[in-house]
Amino acid sequence: MSQDLTGRVAIVTGAGRGLGQAYSLALAKAGARIVAADVIDSSETVEQVSAIGGEAIAVSADVTSTEQMNDMARSAVDAFGRIDILVNNAALYGGLSKMSSMLDLSEDEWDTVMDINVKGVWKAARAVVPQMSQQKYGKIINISSGTIFMGMPGLMHYVTSKGAVWAMSRVMSRELGPAGIRVNCVTPGFTMTQASEDLMTKAGNTDTKQRVASMSPLGRSQQEDDLTGTIVFLSSVASDFITGQTLNVDGGVTHG
Repeated sequence: MSQDLTGRVAIVTGAGRGLGQAYSLALAKAGARIVAADVIDSSETVEQVSAIGGEAIAVSADVTSTEQMNDMARSAVDAFGRIDILVNNAALYGGLSKMSSMLDLSEDEWDTVMDINVKGVWKAARAVVPQMSQQKYGKIINISSGTIFMGMPGLMHYVTSKGAVWAMSRVMSRELGPAGIRVNCVTPGFTMTQASEDLMTKAGNTDTKQRVASMSPLGRSQQEDDLTGTIVFLSSVASDFITGQTLNVDGGVTHG
């Protein structure tokens, strides 16, 4: 079955760099028109999409703001007439101040992580549902993390937030299914993005990349492009009878 996304419109949050940018480019290569949403400038992502012959707009959007999420959805409809796909990718990860044990973790950082990583996913999804419901079709892909299967010392706030994303995806799939909206969750492994590099540097764990690679049956570290095929598949008609599921993409490091 085809994974051609021609005529589809995809919103990607956190699209300004890293995995969000990679997801945007992969969806554009499959034919989707892209709404690159981020609190940072997403013009580079738009330029890269244009360079491969795609269409994209950049939208300044903070996932913690209900108003800005609603504006994001309106911008997508104003520009392209519909919303078919939401990739809920925006999260606080590499920007964490440091890795902290549960005893040393500050309440302020806990609350910030929950606001972005949990409430942000809910708010972005809530913003696109009216348009998807009107169309009687839509795909929401929530990005969780393979850390929810492992536990990760020093990142209790992050792991907990991503566990919530997994749980929300189950609820969303049941609530939104009657409207023709499929909701699935992806749990990436430790991917070699700039955010991962930044976090390793702050923690002084320079051997993490090698250790994680050695845990995979495939014997190598995970790269951004290892995830993009899954995102395109879940966005396409090829996955129309899949909802409420979690796809663990980590090279076999865990068995979630």
